[in-house]
Amino acid sequence: MTAEHPEPAAQSELRASHADRERVVERLRDAAAEGRLDLDELDSRLGRALTAKTLADLKPLIADLPHVDSPELGQPLVIKGGIHGAVRAGHWRVPARITAYGDMGGVKLDFTQADCDLPKVEIEVRGQMAGVTIVIPRSWAADTDGVAPGVGGVKDKTTPDRVPGAPLIRLHGSGGMGGVVVRHPNIRERRKLKRDEPL
Repeated sequence: MTAEHPEPAAQSELRASHADRERVVERLRDAAAEGRLDLDELDSRLGRALTAKTLADLKPLIADLPHVDSPELGQPLVIKGGIHGAVRAGHWRVPARITAYGDMGGVKLDFTQADCDLPKVEIEVRGQMAGVTIVIPRSWAADTDGVAPGVGGVKDKTTPDRVPGAPLIRLHGSGGMGGVVVRHPNIRERRKLKRDEPL
């Protein structure tokens, strides 16, 4: 006699984790700070978020807020350097969460032409052997306090000239052997950006 295997639960029926609840709570607080929710509505939604049992319970709480889709909770964009390296540059849509593994080839995330109107982007960095390089526009800001330096270290070469409303890139993780660098575009990259500007 063979045991019957239960059918896998639909994504929305999956049980919510502490991290899932915390991400929704943080998004609700951000929405209130942006003026999208008043204090009464914030309190009501926070209470429901903290007691949510499934992802389906969390989804309605943020369904009317921009750029957050609860079925994707817990599923960041993952970029791995592999042997040859990986680059994300040019025009691309920035998700709320990214994980970058430097591996042997390294990872470069270039946000200078990216499409992003999120107030904050969370990036988990794992420098490993070849490191992770992050390039942001001068109007953006970076917070590297959550990154352990490892052997390769953490270098934040950005300026504190964040424009109000521009994204904040918040990093956490480890520099590993290769390290983590956050900077603005260098001369060569600025020239390329100028060439790419529409006439």
